[in-house]
Amino acid sequence: MKIDFEQIRELLTVVAETDITELTIESGDERVTVKKSGPAGQVVTMAPAAKPAPEIINASPDAPEPKGNEANGLLPITSPMVGTFYRSPSPSAPSFVDIGDSIAVGQTVCIIEAMKLMNDMPSEISGRVVKVCVENGSTVEYGQPLFMVDPRG
Repeated sequence: MKIDFEQIRELLTVVAETDITELTIESGDERVTVKKSGPAGQVVTMAPAAKPAPEIINASPDAPEPKGNEANGLLPITSPMVGTFYRSPSPSAPSFVDIGDSIAVGQTVCIIEAMKLMNDMPSEISGRVVKVCVENGSTVEYGQPLFMVDPRG
């Protein structure tokens, strides 16, 4: 999906009408950042989106035992944007994925609504879903973990 001028205009409006000082939206390989530069105006920059590589949590065999539900070698699926997280395509539909499901690269795992646009979120890793980190309908931030996946299946 390409970010168009109308979406940039909406970003400017959101930043101007709120206390937000900086907002970044990513769509595919595009990224738009809107920053308040003070009372005089706003700065808009567009650049190709840099996707962070999935990080391995507690991958070292000598690492201390993790707390809670996180186990050695889990990879996060993180939010690529700020928006509202939905586990299913509609309130009456089943979730895209549940705990215990096997997922593949490219498989839709959730939807994130941003600026009234529903964005399907494909997985960048394959494995077994071991944790859902966000409640359905919650607001998520850029980089926030949505799911924890065991890449070993």
